[in-house]
Amino acid sequence: MFCRQIVRQSLNNIRCYSAEKSPLALLRKKTGYSFVNCKKALELHNNDVTKAEQWLKEQAQAMGWAKATKLEGRETAQGLVGVVLQKNIGALIEVNCETDFVARNEKFQQFVDLASKACLKYVSGLPESDLISRTEFQAESLKNLVSSNNKKLADEMALMIGSVGENAALRRAVCFKVPQSVQLIGMAYPSPNVVADNETQGGSIGTIVGIRSQTEVTDELKKNLCLQVIGSNPLKVGNKEQDKPAKDSDDETCLIFQEYVFDPTIKVGQLLEERQIEIVDYQRYKCGENVDSEENVSAATAN
Repeated sequence: MFCRQIVRQSLNNIRCYSAEKSPLALLRKKTGYSFVNCKKALELHNNDVTKAEQWLKEQAQAMGWAKATKLEGRETAQGLVGVVLQKNIGALIEVNCETDFVARNEKFQQFVDLASKACLKYVSGLPESDLISRTEFQAESLKNLVSSNNKKLADEMALMIGSVGENAALRRAVCFKVPQSVQLIGMAYPSPNVVADNETQGGSIGTIVGIRSQTEVTDELKKNLCLQVIGSNPLKVGNKEQDKPAKDSDDETCLIFQEYVFDPTIKVGQLLEERQIEIVDYQRYKCGENVDSEENVSAATAN
């Protein structure tokens, strides 16, 4: 009796093992598509897993474009601002969707990560320089950037739209490439959420700040400087020789004259002088903001 049970179990294990190694099981595992779609793909391609996988991707692309076309024109007021830094380059990007529910969707977040890194890929190919390189992208130019999958972001976005079932839009991005004398810092807010593979942060507001310092800058101070820009939304760094502080501190738009949010008894400019830090450039994005208004013009560099 005991021996028959062992034999039955062994046969079951063999059947399971065979099933796991079948073309159908392999294709489902590789693509994540349904049993019916994978079966159809294999039937059309004589059980060739590679060809079946390619066919499935092409079908998904076509279906994604069809859904993207159908949903085109629907308002996209929600989304994420992505922030990613790698050594001397950084990207700040805004990707929109219809609802905050989709903004929390893994597929949408993976696309934000993919798009952010496509920006980095482009900027990494720019020549090295002793000056800060700042490259801005609008919707159409973003769509033509190439992802790590060697596809245009427009195609990647169509696939994502087909998956999440909502309209989405690549709105804008800015990328920095800096010399060794400048350090890039950045963060997304609220409470930075890591998107996809632990590199891109995503939130409703994001910033990248370029600093030059004669002394070591602590991680806490880097975080606080980013939060200063995020919370106070300055229009420019400011120059104490050319600019004058506002009469009402609540109306202050120059970063150096703003109250330091972590110690209102001092101004940001005083803090920077004490710590021997210079903010040479920055950019702040808020998801869904009106970029045509005076309050949200691009940040100016400090001269």
